Amino acid sequence: MKIVVLDGYTENPGDLSWDRLKDLGDVRIYDRTSYEESPVIAERIGDADIVITNKTPISRETIDKCPNMKMIAFLATGYNAADYEYAKQKGIPVVNVPTYGTQIVGQYAVGLLLEICAHYGHHDETVKAGKWTDCEDWCYWDYPMIELYGKTAGIIGLGKIGRQTAKILNAMSMKVLAYDSFQNEEGKALAKYVGLDELFAKSDVIFLHCPLFPSTEGIINKDNIAKMKDGVILINNSRGQLVVEQDLADALNSGKVYAAGLDVVSTEPIKADNPLLKAKNTIITPHISWAAQAARQRIMDITINNVKAFIEGKPINVVNK
Repeated sequence: MKIVVLDGYTENPGDLSWDRLKDLGDVRIYDRTSYEESPVIAERIGDADIVITNKTPISRETIDKCPNMKMIAFLATGYNAADYEYAKQKGIPVVNVPTYGTQIVGQYAVGLLLEICAHYGHHDETVKAGKWTDCEDWCYWDYPMIELYGKTAGIIGLGKIGRQTAKILNAMSMKVLAYDSFQNEEGKALAKYVGLDELFAKSDVIFLHCPLFPSTEGIINKDNIAKMKDGVILINNSRGQLVVEQDLADALNSGKVYAAGLDVVSTEPIKADNPLLKAKNTIITPHISWAAQAARQRIMDITINNVKAFIEGKPINVVNK
């Protein structure tokens, strides 16, 4: 069985092992392949039976150029980078890693909020630059300090990650509202389900934990921002396309939105002309909520199990049945 990994570096920059995958066949591993459609993708796949990708696209054209392709495996939960419907027509299962980063992504989301509330990194830098040494008072702060106790958080998307975030917020004695098309008893124990407009109107902090669907694309836009409290804080480490970025930048610059903590943007890597790069009170990190070694090890283990199950004729985690 011939297996090719198209973009393995972000999953394994050297602190994990591909050995278990190599036990399953003839494996070729590329650290990086273009994230744009290009002939190189099909060339690297060649006559491989199994293609493993993270963000490298697998288009209809690439599938047609690689007739030996029998399965596409994603080193991720999201599988939008493949034309999975066309793959289904060709009898090619597309598999993913449905759950691996629930804890770390929830932790990271709250971490972004805490950084906004206290600006730990900034104050550390000023201390080391000598500001505290030269200060005539025994302490100082360069930004307003925000206490979260008793404030209201709204979570859009109360799936596994949303519920993990809610658990942390409950522990911080925040009130938690949630909007989700699918309600369940576990969610009801952690948050109060409300309509989207009510969540916008009552939340001091809004977390985006929903998938990217046509119904959620651009859900943070100027019309919905107008429904929010003045001075609301937005946290997004789900998908960048959930936000109309110019609308959010305008709201940050006007003060309607006090601050934003973002780990994702609409085009990644971020483009130099992204309006959020110059927006006020904006923290942007490079899509690393998922990247703790423990979470990446789970991705590795589940992906290898996906490949093994396919080889044994019992595919699992198929998203295009």
